[in-house]
Amino acid sequence: MVGLLWLIPFLPLLAAGVIAVCKRPRRRLAAGLAIGAMGLSCLVALAAFVASLQGHAAAGPAREYLNFSWFEIGSTSVKLGWVLDPLTALMAVMVTFVGSLIFIYSAGYMASDENFTRFFGFLSLFAAAMLGLVIANSLLLLFICWELVGLTSYLLIGFWFHKPSAAAAAKKAFITTRVGDLCFFVGMLWLYSQSGTLLFYDHGAGCLEKSALEKLAVQTTFEGLALSTVIGLLLFGGAVGKSGQVPLHVWLPDAMEGPTPVSALIHAATMVAAGVFLMARVYPILTPDALTVIAWVGAITAVFAALIAVAQTDIKRILAYSTVSQLGYMMMALGVGGYVAGVFHLITHAFFKALLFMGAGSVIHGCHEEQDIRRMGGLRQYLPATFLTYAIGMMALAGVPVFFSGFWSKDEILHAASIWPVSHGPFLLGLVGAFLTAFYMTRQVALVFWGKYRGHQPAAHAGPEPEPGSAHPRKKKSAAGHKAAHGHALPHESPPAMVWPLKILAAGAILLGFLGTPAWPWFHSYLTGHHLSLELGRLFESGTLGVMLLSTLAVAAGIGSGWKLYGRAGQTRELPPDALETFQPQVFAVLRDKFRVDEIYQATVIRAVAWGGEFCHWLDQFVWQGCVRILAQLTLGLAWINRAIDELLVNRGFDRVCRRIQDSGGRVASLQDGQVQHYLRVIGVALAMLVLLLAWGGGLW
Repeated sequence: MVGLLWLIPFLPLLAAGVIAVCKRPRRRLAAGLAIGAMGLSCLVALAAFVASLQGHAAAGPAREYLNFSWFEIGSTSVKLGWVLDPLTALMAVMVTFVGSLIFIYSAGYMASDENFTRFFGFLSLFAAAMLGLVIANSLLLLFICWELVGLTSYLLIGFWFHKPSAAAAAKKAFITTRVGDLCFFVGMLWLYSQSGTLLFYDHGAGCLEKSALEKLAVQTTFEGLALSTVIGLLLFGGAVGKSGQVPLHVWLPDAMEGPTPVSALIHAATMVAAGVFLMARVYPILTPDALTVIAWVGAITAVFAALIAVAQTDIKRILAYSTVSQLGYMMMALGVGGYVAGVFHLITHAFFKALLFMGAGSVIHGCHEEQDIRRMGGLRQYLPATFLTYAIGMMALAGVPVFFSGFWSKDEILHAASIWPVSHGPFLLGLVGAFLTAFYMTRQVALVFWGKYRGHQPAAHAGPEPEPGSAHPRKKKSAAGHKAAHGHALPHESPPAMVWPLKILAAGAILLGFLGTPAWPWFHSYLTGHHLSLELGRLFESGTLGVMLLSTLAVAAGIGSGWKLYGRAGQTRELPPDALETFQPQVFAVLRDKFRVDEIYQATVIRAVAWGGEFCHWLDQFVWQGCVRILAQLTLGLAWINRAIDELLVNRGFDRVCRRIQDSGGRVASLQDGQVQHYLRVIGVALAMLVLLLAWGGGLW
């Protein structure tokens, strides 16, 4: 099966290439190619997953890989390859399955966009890059696909490029992630210089295998840090950028300027998951010191982003900060030693967060491009299917026990943090994050789906009001996603192409959790190769039960306080001031302004870069350009001197010599006039002179 693994990224890549040469009107062809290629990739990924399961069941090799030489420079051969192991199989199935649903959803959501064909081309290229990253057995191949993910995210976030906010968000995402990518690149080069390879597995010679790990562990750098610690932290820098960890999280909420399917794809199954996947892939390199840094960064990010989400009013931006927070949980899990817990939460989060983003898109679609939750309300009667699936996603994200996947994956993270010997700080921060997650999601659902509809009322001439839940044909919207011309109509349910993916993801948000319960830890067994058995008693072990109770109390407190403050806030047409804002206006303002991190960056880093640019401009304008002008004048002066020497001395002297030679030649030539008598006269004169000379010489003798 490993020999066919390349088909998983190749099929979407091929679809992207074909779509790139399609004309704009070929909308159905573009959507069919993109969805079909992603579906076929999903089938191949499922086949690889089954093969991985069979190998695991047969107690055979848990990992297969295929390496090949890309090119050679002298005696050095640059090798690439792909690997099939449980981590690859799980990620490939998740990305292709969730991606296929997002592609189908996009066909309905973007149906009226004039650049529909180009959008699906970008989606296919994005999926191909992410899938190439997942199957890579080489850090170099992973980095190549990593950069392609960054490029395509730039194209998708700025898809509505004529909107200044979208163009700015795309640039912000691209530049911010480049900071982390630089760390990644330096770490990759350092790893290659010390291990001599970037292949993960290569018959014992790979950089994740015993010989290379031992070599890295015994070498130290500055301050006595192990070389593997420094390399691991540099690679983590790349993950901080891609997965939106503090302090490089600022790009991720602004990425909401792209179409909602892009938000679902980037924030759930692909780009932001790449950083967590990278850390899971290079986990053997990470030392305890590096893991400690990762744990604290993840824990701080989880609470930091959750606090910001409490005060946001844009439905997608709340989910964006929620994504940052949940990625912090995954990083915290990896840092405290919960490798399986982090990967498990990555998989479950992909389902319920894609569900929430696509549900938010359905709400925005039904409310005629409105994104402010203060102008919604009462939507459960107009969008019943969206409400039901969104509620499931909300409860999975909040960690409501026992039937929702987020409960099991988040509790496994908290359990790993509770037994971390270094500190209990991440565990306590994780509990605070669980409370805040339940609180802000309850606030969002209450303001969006409960109470009365606070949007624009239909005009007097608009005709009879439709029944709640009845579908309106979608009005053609501009590529910028502005409000439809009939923005005063009541909300309406989304078309089936948008609703059915929500239902499938809602089922996954429930069922996936039962693969990782303490009583039947199938997920742990599959990733680690440990024996699987059903033991209900594990649920009642003191450590497990205690963490579950604390987590449940935190979630219950979050939901209860959220409902108490916002459950009845939308009962009137005019929404009253936010309860938290009324209670603590200054604190709420700080949270609403995202702790003013962007302003701090603007006042420090960006201003320093601007000053550096101005200094370079001054240096170029007055120093280097002045030096260039002086050199130019000096060169011009030397050229004039050279010209004078050439014309006055060399040329004139040469001309005189030439004229004299010419004159002499003329006189000699005049002797050769063809008249015999002249020749005889010359001969006679010469003979006479010769006789005289001989006679004179003989007399002397």
